[in-house]
Amino acid sequence: MKRVVIESPFMGTSEDPIKRLEETRRNIKYARACYHDSLRREEAPYGSHLNFPQPGVLDDNVPEDRKRGIEAGLEITKDFDLTAVYTDLGISKGMTYGIERAKSLNRPIEERVLGKKEFSEKTGKLNMKKE
Repeated sequence: MKRVVIESPFMGTSEDPIKRLEETRRNIKYARACYHDSLRREEAPYGSHLNFPQPGVLDDNVPEDRKRGIEAGLEITKDFDLTAVYTDLGISKGMTYGIERAKSLNRPIEERVLGKKEFSEKTGKLNMKKE
């Protein structure tokens, strides 16, 4: 089973705090859909953005916490087999950092798209059915 780094957006980018929170929630649902897709491919997915930024662990709004989470994720995944970059929602600054890290490690990078069948950006709903 391949160990795969999942790159997908985490934090929302809107200036409006309410919209930014909604975007972040959507991005978390999207990351879960990316995990689901990776598992369907019989891979072992990992993305630090689903593990570290949560109450009692790290606050992604605090720059020092964000940096710690990124660095921990990079250390955990340094020997992984592949970086999968899911691009339905674009490529964030954090994703760019992960892509550059994969390049520096000569780790293969694969761009992936879930598409509308798998994930609805508008509703944040997932299609969990296997076709």
